[in-house]
Amino acid sequence: MLIEVKVPVLSESIADGTLVRWHKKVGEFVRRDENLIDLETDKVVLEIVAPSDGVIKKISKADGALVVSDEVIATIDSEAKASVSGAAAAQDKVPVLVSDSATVHTESADVLLSPAARKLVAEKNIDPTRVAGTGRDHRVTKADIVHYLETRGGGREEVEETVVSSPVERSLPIPESVPSSVVAGQRVEKRVPMSRLRARVAERLKEAQNTAAILTTFNEVNMQPVMSMRKKYKELFEKQHGARLGFMSFFTKAVTEALKQFPVINASVDGKDIVYHGYFDIGIAIGSPRGLVVPILRDVDQMSFADIEKGIAEFGGKAKEGKLSLDDLTGGTFSITNGGTFGSMLSTPILNPPQSAILGMHNIQERAMVENGEVVVLPMMYVALSYDHRIIDGHEAVLFLVAIKNALEDPARLLLEL
Repeated sequence: MLIEVKVPVLSESIADGTLVRWHKKVGEFVRRDENLIDLETDKVVLEIVAPSDGVIKKISKADGALVVSDEVIATIDSEAKASVSGAAAAQDKVPVLVSDSATVHTESADVLLSPAARKLVAEKNIDPTRVAGTGRDHRVTKADIVHYLETRGGGREEVEETVVSSPVERSLPIPESVPSSVVAGQRVEKRVPMSRLRARVAERLKEAQNTAAILTTFNEVNMQPVMSMRKKYKELFEKQHGARLGFMSFFTKAVTEALKQFPVINASVDGKDIVYHGYFDIGIAIGSPRGLVVPILRDVDQMSFADIEKGIAEFGGKAKEGKLSLDDLTGGTFSITNGGTFGSMLSTPILNPPQSAILGMHNIQERAMVENGEVVVLPMMYVALSYDHRIIDGHEAVLFLVAIKNALEDPARLLLEL
């Protein structure tokens, strides 16, 4: 029986996708739910899996092809047996892993690998038993492999070009890394196409600058009360809820309470109309191997501190393994970005359309401050609110940021919803 392999139904905001690379060839046997090829869209990379056990009879779309929802890309014969050539090809693809001591290994049955990690292990000839897994159930993720290669001497740039780059990038005659023996004074250049995600991010950011009247207002927050509460309860919190108590839950809660006071900051522009959203879906900016992504925590006003921390941790794990779904990235009424994790002191974040505002967190630094007529040293953070001045007036933006400041400097307000 012939079974068609089709592109999954994409969301309305995504018109098409690019097939990255086939993991199987015509004549090879595949198992149900085995990943056949990765589909790169403007937002995420999706795995297209085999709908049934069988042998690949035909591949209709090659690597790098542009495809749309529900388009047929291959055919599987569920009753056929693998051909001799296909079986040989499949045998050739079984990863033979060579350790640093030149001992040959096969993938250990007790080592759990994510799909991206498995592919990288095969391409780089790595013994997975030598890599410490940080994923769920000690699963080895792509990030773990990248870290292993870096500590062993391999470069991140080489890894990302092998796994993350588009098929067009692979076809270019570009050296994987700049030779270490470059003659002094030699000027080396390297040109690579943008990934679909990077191109889409660039397009949306430029759209925001061209469309919205972006203005940024600043304030500073004394983080001592939050830090003291976190230090006092973090061990009990983790023991009780199975999640670490970080700063993001405090900021997310503070933002939600402030949005309730100033609904226009939770609104968006649609033509000549202002759309007020009666729900609070907060986007949390997260770095991933493919670039910046903003997954959405939905109905944050109904979430506890533990729910928020667990949600952010789950998104972080998904982002590292390239498992974020379209639903995870769709929607949102407000965003939070934390440049402080990279040491940023101050910045002016750009809006995430069609949202009308975004909060920027920054590095915490001890500074001399005047408190009750005395100079004291306090852990301070600058916060920035970029907003669309077309619908948000300056006094609303300033008062919104002050409301966040007041909530963080007196965290009891968050618990009492004051």
